[in-house]
This record gives sequence, structure tokens and C-alpha cells, in this order.
Amino acid sequence: MNFVAYERAKQGTGASRRLRNSGKTPGIVYGGSAEPQLIEVDHNALWHALKKEAFHSSVLDMEVAGTTSKVLLRDVQYHPYKQLVLHIDFQRVDDKTKLHMKVPLHFSNAEESDAVKVDKCMVNPVVNELDVTCMPSDLPEFIAVDLSTLKKGVSLHLKDIKLPKGVSAVIRGGQNNNPVLVSVANPVVEVEAPAADAAPAAADAKGKGKGKK
Repeated sequence: MNFVAYERAKQGTGASRRLRNSGKTPGIVYGGSAEPQLIEVDHNALWHALKKEAFHSSVLDMEVAGTTSKVLLRDVQYHPYKQLVLHIDFQRVDDKTKLHMKVPLHFSNAEESDAVKVDKCMVNPVVNELDVTCMPSDLPEFIAVDLSTLKKGVSLHLKDIKLPKGVSAVIRGGQNNNPVLVSVANPVVEVEAPAADAAPAAADAKGKGKGKK
């Protein structure tokens, strides 16, 4: 994806407020060998871009003053209750340096699995994104996970899926090195409650029996 940004000369609370009032969002680009660069982005264009999953998980082409560079979205600050982006941070991408990113997981074909079709199980995603490391050229927009082989009582773990070429999962210290991605819950069996008038009827019959004696 590509977007256009503009150089920003002034910084500070007052300058940022004036930018927002004019329909722009202040931001910064950092990383690499260059100095941090102050930028501003059209707020409406940015707001719509942020609704797209790829804007959060892909290497972006940022054009500033006719020069295009590759960046990653690293942080977004939103207003607590207004539909307003207060500030945005990007990091420059070095083609020769590995990235550490969160990549969305896209699950599909659960309804085709024996767990759902035959055993009527409930399929519950436990993890919706994965920490990965890879070279910029190998960064996937998302990781597709086929659930058609799910079985009753068997959860899907990280080691059960094949990651794209050049992509490795990042497991932080102390975490399970094979976390559950999708759990398979057995169907809920409904037990019919006894009829509401069953108990009174039984008691009434018992009472009549005692009277005959």
C-alpha cells in the first residue's frame, strides 16, 4: 500500500492542535540511519487507510516531497471518544534487516471439517494474530490457516500450521512454545427437564393411595 505524507516544520502541542483543526494528523518517521522526520498526513485519507488490515501488517510505500520510502506502521493514538487520530508513528524499513511484526491469522473451511460437519463441535479461535520475524520482502499481509482437518477433541496448535517461506514465529520467554491457535469444543448436550406438573401429579397419586388404606 502507498500513502502521501508532507514534511512538518513545527512541533509542539499548539502546532499539533492547529494541524488537527485543519484536517491533518501529525506524525513521525524514525529508524534507520536517518534522523527522525516530522510529517503530517491528511486525516480523512489516514482514517480510511487505518480501517484496512493491510495498512497495519504490510510494508508501506510512503511518499514525501516526491521521494518514496518503505515504512511500517508502529503506533496510532486515537482520541478517547471522537473519531480522531491524534498522532501516528512509522518506522523506516531496511531491506537487509529482519522485521518483527504481528501478522493476522485468517481461518477458513472450519465448516468442512469432521469436527463441525459430523460431530457438531464448536470451533473457537484462541489467537487472531501471530508474532513473526522475517525479511521485509517475505512479510505476508496475513497467514491463511485451513481448518478443514479439525477433529473432535483435538485443538490446533502453532506447530500444526505451515508458515510462509522465510517467516518464523516469535515465542517470548516463558511462553508455551506450541500455543493453541484454535480450540474444538464438544457440542452442548441439552438435557430435558421433567415436566412441570410431574411432581405434583406423583404426590397427588401417592396421597390417594394412602386414603384407600
